[in-house]
Amino acid sequence: MESSPTMSVLRHSTAHRSLTLLALGTLAAAPVVALPSTAWAQTAPERVLLSPTDDLATSQHVTWRTEGLDEGSHLEVIPVRGAYATTSVSAEHTGGTAGHQYYRATLTDLEPDTEYRYRVVPGEGAAGRWQSFTTADSEAVPFDFLYFGDIQNDITRGAAPVVRSALEASPDAELAVHAGDLIDHANNDSQWGEWYDAFGARTTGSINHVAAPGNHEYASNALSGHWALQFPGAGNGPQEGVDLAETVYSTDYQGVRFINLSSNYRDADVDDVDAWLELQNDWLVDTLEDNPNEWTVVTFHHPLFSNSPGRDNAPLREAWLDTLEEYDVDLVLQGHDHSYSRGNLVENRTEDPDAHTGPVYVVAVTGPKMYQATDQNWTSNGAEARVQVTDTQTFQSVSVDGSALEYVSTTADGAVVDAFTIDKDEDGKLVTDQY
Repeated sequence: MESSPTMSVLRHSTAHRSLTLLALGTLAAAPVVALPSTAWAQTAPERVLLSPTDDLATSQHVTWRTEGLDEGSHLEVIPVRGAYATTSVSAEHTGGTAGHQYYRATLTDLEPDTEYRYRVVPGEGAAGRWQSFTTADSEAVPFDFLYFGDIQNDITRGAAPVVRSALEASPDAELAVHAGDLIDHANNDSQWGEWYDAFGARTTGSINHVAAPGNHEYASNALSGHWALQFPGAGNGPQEGVDLAETVYSTDYQGVRFINLSSNYRDADVDDVDAWLELQNDWLVDTLEDNPNEWTVVTFHHPLFSNSPGRDNAPLREAWLDTLEEYDVDLVLQGHDHSYSRGNLVENRTEDPDAHTGPVYVVAVTGPKMYQATDQNWTSNGAEARVQVTDTQTFQSVSVDGSALEYVSTTADGAVVDAFTIDKDEDGKLVTDQY
């Protein structure tokens, strides 16, 4: 069972307006009830997780699991300020795995920049503990987010200390972005449990986890049975193509469009790899063209420019690189190679050796599994690795503030591995090394 969460500190206050909460598009029929107190029990729902909808200012996915089938499972939700009674939101049973049943409730018509308390209430048994989340602001208000490469191996002893250091270093982070390989064996329930424990119930239930699948989320060419139950996606990605409805989507958060792609062309059961990648690229173009935000972050697992000797992901470069460059995506966050690199296309150099234009490509690893690294695949494909580090576990903190972005890559003991800024003005965009 998960440890007790600590109620997050009130950061926002908003006069309560009328709240309509929908569960998967259906108005909750349960009556409004007074806010009760509940004793904690061992049978409470577990693995409560926030994952993004397409607009986190007005809606939110919540998923969880129980030991058995529970037809009456629902959420109780209330704004922290300005309301005195909860609203009940019914949940959908989405499936089962590893002897547990999973549920999802989707809250809609929420107020932007508003803190909500919520808890999971089963039809029978003890209710879950009260937790809270805050909706995104409808404007481009400054915020921080964290980026994790492969957590994957020896999670409890090896990766969890890095995750906890990240949460301590960035206590106000409002999102966690995962570049795949969250665990080592796709359907190993114990490893998924270690992943939840590494973040803790307070974090999984209070900030959104924007996760792209890696090759270790696949077994025998099938996506993990846990994936869609925990990470349902925003529902705005391609609805055709193997696994794309569950893994490819975008979500907007305070001036940033976060975009997830699936790079698992070797692992998904795909007959025509080129068509599968092109389908994603067509959707990516539409999503970038229709982007009203100042910033764009694209995440997928396998790097366009590999750190590892002998590795190459040419189909990904051929399908996506031109689009990422043409639309001048700001950050391309990747994993897979179990080392750290950050770089850019050589053609985007400037006269200042410490600055460049165009997208920033990053490869990072959070867990303890390590590979050797070279820049050969970078230089062979028109790119340069400005920073490359081996045998180093990192987390990445990103701060977005108007037309400025600050990025820092750090170890668990606080050592800075890499840092840069991105600034935008009337003359364009400039990426400047700070390390």
